[in-house]
Amino acid sequence: MLFAFGRSIGRRGDLGMTSACVGALFVPVRIHHDQLEVRTHHKGLYEVTDEVQAKIDRSGVRNGTVTVFVQHTSCSIVIMENADATARDDLEEFFNRLVPEDADYFTHGSEGSDDMPSHIRMALTRTSETIPIADGRMQLGTWQGIFLFEHRRAPHHRKLFVTIIGE
Repeated sequence: MLFAFGRSIGRRGDLGMTSACVGALFVPVRIHHDQLEVRTHHKGLYEVTDEVQAKIDRSGVRNGTVTVFVQHTSCSIVIMENADATARDDLEEFFNRLVPEDADYFTHGSEGSDDMPSHIRMALTRTSETIPIADGRMQLGTWQGIFLFEHRRAPHHRKLFVTIIGE
């Protein structure tokens, strides 16, 4: 597959080495797919920044982007402060008050009282984040980290998909 001035030329779904056309210059582009598995113990934020960076290191991509996507409807991916745990505690408390588990207006609750609130919390946040990569490092701010935000009380086994694209 070739990318010519931002348009894809070739078969849809091609993976691996491709080329990007910039004028008459062709630059090899790598596409690397990987997975992370996170075991949660309860509601809360679970940092995955170092694990994502390790995937980038193994991919060999020096400049490009990384996308982290969680394949679930009751947790999310957020970029949050990673220096002071009280900031994360405050975020969790805010969501507990914004979307309480004991609301009498929810009808969906097949998996318990935290079922529908967890879906709403996911919808208010995101299931993916994309971060630029320069010189082999994610370009996160000084106090930023990538977190799985678990919205359920019970332990879960969460799958995160990591896609790294670049040169």
